[in-house]
Amino acid sequence: MHILVNIQQKSIAVIFADYLKSIGVNCIIKPALDDNQTIDGWSILCEPQQIDKAKHEFDQFITQPNHPKYQQSAWQSGQSVKLNGSSGLTKQIKENFLAQAGPFTIGIFTACWLVFAATFLLFGNSLYQLVIFNQAGDINQTLAQPWRLLTPALFHYSLLHIAFNTMWWWQLGGQVEKNLGLKHIFTLFIGSAVLSNIAQFYMSGPNFGGLSGVVYATVGFVWWFGYLNPGKGIGLSNSIIGFMLFWLVLGYTDFMPINVANTAHLIGLISGVVYALLVTQMIKAKKID
Repeated sequence: MHILVNIQQKSIAVIFADYLKSIGVNCIIKPALDDNQTIDGWSILCEPQQIDKAKHEFDQFITQPNHPKYQQSAWQSGQSVKLNGSSGLTKQIKENFLAQAGPFTIGIFTACWLVFAATFLLFGNSLYQLVIFNQAGDINQTLAQPWRLLTPALFHYSLLHIAFNTMWWWQLGGQVEKNLGLKHIFTLFIGSAVLSNIAQFYMSGPNFGGLSGVVYATVGFVWWFGYLNPGKGIGLSNSIIGFMLFWLVLGYTDFMPINVANTAHLIGLISGVVYALLVTQMIKAKKID
């Protein structure tokens, strides 16, 4: 076999190797050794007759490494990594989790789960009353306690609710933070949370919660920023965009057996698209890198 490429992070090498295997390219991963015979990254080796195809795929991978097709291949592969014991498995899961997202994205992810655990295992309704938009439908309380503009985004009503929201936040918010930096994911989170929470309050009152308004903002941002700026490592497949838009429309029908914060979803989506347009214009005007 011939060496295709050397990659410093093992988790990244594993993800790309899994993708190559999923499209029929036979490859293996071996430690890359320096002059002192110590490990200095990881080499991906391919059959000579498949090298050209693998190089073409790697050129696409380095421009958009967080594309869902690569992560999906890693999850589906049963032969991605040879691990010895549960400690190795735990380490690999941790590496993949941290490689996908930055500190802010993971911080919000963690905050959601801590609030969820604290509400349902420890403090119950007292914590719920502290984090909802306000307690009596009075906007003055929210203005006097401004954390309430944000905290509804951190509260979730069920395990399925929080799992769905935090998974998408981790994946999409991670793309934004990893490729554009902290300031853009921070701005996107704060802006979309405040706007979607305020809009949902005026539409349905104070009893709502969830990160879904922010999630739809990241969907809108990643969708349009990726479309307008190909090659920046940010993007969504058409199938995922279609699924998220279908879910948004479905919320406005009587088919859903639960209450859905439709206004928060819609305002979040719009705010994400608008921010993608603004950031794109800033890039074109050379105001940011």
